[in-house]
Amino acid sequence: MPPNPLVLVVDDEPLVRTSVDSLLRSVGYRVKSFGATRELCDDKASLQEADCLILDVRLPFTSGLDFQQKLTEMGCEIPVVFVTGHGDIPMSVRAMKAGAADFLPKPFRDQDMLDAVAAACERRTAARGEDKLDGELRERFLSLSARERQVMEMATSGLMNKQIAGQLALSEITVKIHRGKIMRKMKAKTFADLVKMADAIARSNGISDSRQT
Repeated sequence: MPPNPLVLVVDDEPLVRTSVDSLLRSVGYRVKSFGATRELCDDKASLQEADCLILDVRLPFTSGLDFQQKLTEMGCEIPVVFVTGHGDIPMSVRAMKAGAADFLPKPFRDQDMLDAVAAACERRTAARGEDKLDGELRERFLSLSARERQVMEMATSGLMNKQIAGQLALSEITVKIHRGKIMRKMKAKTFADLVKMADAIARSNGISDSRQT
């Protein structure tokens, strides 16, 4: 059984940290609390594992908004729920445009916090599922030979077997054999599935670079 979601709390007010910690633990979350962002930076393992980050906007040393940008630059996609006692509309707009999951003014209702954290955790779970699927798709694609990748790209771009054969100087029978192998290796049940996979591959820089080799 997977562990309960881990929520990180960064707030320089001890009473707020204690209150949020107690609230979240009461409904089953695991919680780690920090008084400043630099403390959290020293705990990289928690950043990787966490499902949600509750982040005060106004913090010593580095503001919450600046830290959100730093996380993005680090490639850390943990959903952020901002809390602040001094929030305004421009500040909340900046946070949301940068990908924040929610923005709660202090004092916030317990239920609003629980709802925001639950939504953030669901978002994190969905993202991890997509990452896993992308990884599996990458492995399948990389299992294709260079010729099979060529045929897959051409077929899913709309070319007929005869056209592919002509461009690659192959027989139509050989193209059909390649297509059959591609379908099996990619685990595509239908050609429409293969087209969707090709689109997903094209959206991934890492895989699309591989297709050029």
